[in-house]
Amino acid sequence: MSETTTLSLDRYAPDARALVAGAQALADERKHPEVQPLHLLVRALERDPGVVAVFRAAGVDVVELQSATERALGAIPKSNESAYLSAGMLDLLERAQREGERDRSEAVKVEHVLNALSQEIRGPAGEILGAHRVGPGSLRAHLGALHSVPRQLRRRESHGVTTERYTYDLVEDARQGRLDPVIGRDGEVRRLLTILERRQKSHPLLVGEPGVGKGAVIAALAQRIAAGDVPTSLAGVRLLELDSAALIAGTRLRSDVDERVRNLLASFSEGGPAMPILVARSVEQLFAQGPTGSTVGDLLKSPLARGELRMLATTTPEGLRKIADKDAAVLRYFTTLPVEEPSPDGAIEIVRGIASRYEERHQVEIGEGAIVASVRLAKRYVQDRFLPDSAIDLMDESAAAKRVNTDGVSPEADEAMRRLESLNAQIHSLNHSQDRTSQVARDKLVAEAQQLEPKVAELRSKMESRRGAVAAVRALSQELDAANKAREAAREGKDFARLGELEHVTIPDLEKRYKAAEEAARSSGALELSREVTEEDVAQTLAVWTGIPVAKMLEGEADKLLKMEQRLEQRVVGQDDAVGAMSRAVRRGRVGLRDPGKPIGSFLFLGPSGVGKTELGKALAEFLFDDELALTRLDMSEFMERHMAQRLIGAPPGYADSDQGGFLTEAVRRRPYSVLLFDEVEKAHQDVFNLLLQVLDDGRLTDGRGRLADFSNTVVIMTSNIGSLRILESDAKLFDSDEGREALRDVLLDELRQFFRPEFLNRIDDVVVFRALSKEHLRLIVDIQLRKLERLLADRRIKLALDEAAKTRLVDLGYDPPLGARPLRRAILREVQDPLAEALLSGSYPEGATINVTVEDGKFRFEKA
Repeated sequence: MSETTTLSLDRYAPDARALVAGAQALADERKHPEVQPLHLLVRALERDPGVVAVFRAAGVDVVELQSATERALGAIPKSNESAYLSAGMLDLLERAQREGERDRSEAVKVEHVLNALSQEIRGPAGEILGAHRVGPGSLRAHLGALHSVPRQLRRRESHGVTTERYTYDLVEDARQGRLDPVIGRDGEVRRLLTILERRQKSHPLLVGEPGVGKGAVIAALAQRIAAGDVPTSLAGVRLLELDSAALIAGTRLRSDVDERVRNLLASFSEGGPAMPILVARSVEQLFAQGPTGSTVGDLLKSPLARGELRMLATTTPEGLRKIADKDAAVLRYFTTLPVEEPSPDGAIEIVRGIASRYEERHQVEIGEGAIVASVRLAKRYVQDRFLPDSAIDLMDESAAAKRVNTDGVSPEADEAMRRLESLNAQIHSLNHSQDRTSQVARDKLVAEAQQLEPKVAELRSKMESRRGAVAAVRALSQELDAANKAREAAREGKDFARLGELEHVTIPDLEKRYKAAEEAARSSGALELSREVTEEDVAQTLAVWTGIPVAKMLEGEADKLLKMEQRLEQRVVGQDDAVGAMSRAVRRGRVGLRDPGKPIGSFLFLGPSGVGKTELGKALAEFLFDDELALTRLDMSEFMERHMAQRLIGAPPGYADSDQGGFLTEAVRRRPYSVLLFDEVEKAHQDVFNLLLQVLDDGRLTDGRGRLADFSNTVVIMTSNIGSLRILESDAKLFDSDEGREALRDVLLDELRQFFRPEFLNRIDDVVVFRALSKEHLRLIVDIQLRKLERLLADRRIKLALDEAAKTRLVDLGYDPPLGARPLRRAILREVQDPLAEALLSGSYPEGATINVTVEDGKFRFEKA
């Protein structure tokens, strides 16, 4: 088989030999079993612009020819074996040799191969050429076009396929105006130009955190090259950004990647004095571990060292460390250029400079207040990201949200329509249910849906009217802009006939129609919605991101905060001092009158067991977020050992479970605005207190993976039973005066200093002493617990009524000062809930019944009303 499928190419010229080798490579790439004349035709049209010129001179539609050949390639069956030369391909090559001998040429050239190819009358290639009227000898008269393309250009454009496939030109993007303006990076750009002008190590490496503006520096360089504001040696240089994914896509073996990289380097090395600059973002990926990354990096080392390749790369400090750990010698080829995060004032200038691009994209107006707020709020609350990227993202999403609200469905209409859809779906599900509970629920849903339908219909009508009016105004505005541009073009081209038509007919008519559409839109209320992005819009977007309510307080929320003590006292009884201290801290944080680098408040709760220390934390979480789950509770009895303290921040890299993060840091990262409760903190290991020192002082903590967790929007509560005996022994009247409370606090601080270190106590905002509960307090707690019990009975529609004697009896049974309110809860469970459960199981009380609970001779009696 090998004797009939191989042929020596020694007599072939380099260009002709490259075409044949390219046909072989194409067959291997497509997994075809044979190398056919079709592969040679496809490769010739792809690689050699001179061949394209010959076919065009012969009157062939080259685009249609290439499409036909591509379709024919797709129809060839695939095989896992290596491709061999087919009989048709061998015959074609022999014909090409005879063509060379006929011309008395020393070598077989591309024109000889084309003449042989035109003689193909069988197989896919012959059919395609025949369909395009290319027959034997038809190309001979047009071979002069082959030499009309300079040889150097032919070679360069053959490599251009590789360059265009794996890179894209940033300078061309700058010429087309696709890059955003760059502001405030003049120093970095001038240093970048200086490094590129160096004789050695002229490969800049931009090092900076993600989002600080490394890409903007590269964009600024591309804009300067496009404008010609660079030294003469850089004039006309192309910045080609490497597409690493495309470079390795579809490769099966390491040799495939090698070939692609070598072809890419060959195209760069032929650039001469205007050699392109390869831009590699996240360059640590090229030099990282792994079969593909290490291959690319190894092939780039030698060209970098010899100056055969010019590279501009970016990385992060962490990426720089990875490269140094793997192969520090690579860094000697580069000159490091640090890119620091801009100051807030600098970031404001950057955001202000590109705001017009976002206004054009979202069809909104971005005010100065929104620009400043996006930077200030991003700097303060989005601390795991860097300026200006975080501020730009915040402004972008705020503008997008404004576009959705004004141009799409308003929040009010969207909420009403979605609610009606939900009601209809629920009603449909209950249509086939005949039990009484389902009927009651269905009637309730139907009544709500009937009230909502007229409102939704009205909102839909207004929305459709507004959309049509806005669309008409925008369409006419675009037509008017196009007509004005055409008028300027006609004036510059001295096309006076066209100019007169535009000025006296087209533009006046468009202006008249535009004014009419604008009046119609204004009458329908479509133009009443403000399209200006304000500071409030930015704050609302940030609240969606983080859950932190930084928007301006509405009147309802302000009233809620002013009455915070009353709300908390509905759950926590008898602890006025603690409730007041918590309320004052939350109000300070909500209006911004606090240190932004520390938690909203940090408190140490002291008191006997069961007096409401943990309950106050839960009540605060429910007050702030309407959800007790917003409370992150850590029982410090689980962190008594030294190795357990590490679980708060997570294991370092390389250790087991290092990818899971820490309990504390991950909880705060998920909910930046939350309540942290460290229960029975005195039981924790000393290392836990070392971590808490940083939380209380700096409002931040670094986890085991080096990521920062921000605690500046949390309320930190620590509970302790230290000094409980002193509190129980104290006279209850001490809590009724400020002097008495201060005296008791001083006594307790002496005990605290014996256990906690002074630097820990000094970082706590307030030490709050919880008083022991009296019977009067327990009487109020009975009502709270009974309300919870009634909520449990709500599904059965059963009401529970205890007279005053029964409630007093529960207080007597549950009064135990050292144990607080927990004995009362057990008394209610034993005396009320257990008998009630047995009665419900026996069917003694039907749905809708009211149960009266009284006391006779110390026994509780249950009677149906």
